[in-house]
Amino acid sequence: MKIQFTYLIPIFTAIACSPVSSKNIPVPAISEEWTVLNVHDGDTLKARQGNRTQSFRFCGIDAPELNQPLGKESREKLRSLVLSSKNKVMISEVEKDRYGRIVAEIFTTSPSGEKFLNEELVSSGLAYHYAQYSSSCPNKGAIVSAEIIAKNQHAGVWSGNYQKPWEYRKAQRNR
Repeated sequence: MKIQFTYLIPIFTAIACSPVSSKNIPVPAISEEWTVLNVHDGDTLKARQGNRTQSFRFCGIDAPELNQPLGKESREKLRSLVLSSKNKVMISEVEKDRYGRIVAEIFTTSPSGEKFLNEELVSSGLAYHYAQYSSSCPNKGAIVSAEIIAKNQHAGVWSGNYQKPWEYRKAQRNR
């Protein structure tokens, strides 16, 4: 039985061009373990390390605001991801935002493996890639790929005609 090479080209191309996955992204060596105290929404949490308490904003993503459709679902998704790691996260700080929050890439580790939470929220369709603020994110490529997957699967925010969070906030300011 002879397999024609032309049939294999699309298969190899699909494999070679498949999106980056968090399974390939190890927790950065410079990250620190924190205990999550509160999940404010789908892209912000408060955590403690020793005597230090800090708010963290997820690098490169923007989740729906709590008053928007899917806002509460986004927060619940993040809560469940954090809970699955017994409220322990690994945080790799990137920069500070104008509100004093540390912008970070956030991971969980468990016996079943590591998860890059920024990517998890986007791939589930419960956050957008925030292109305007992602240039300094070390794993921006994984976030971009996750959004492509979510769009193709019509997941979450890609299942309808939802207003993007940055457009929602702008409309609220202009009221």
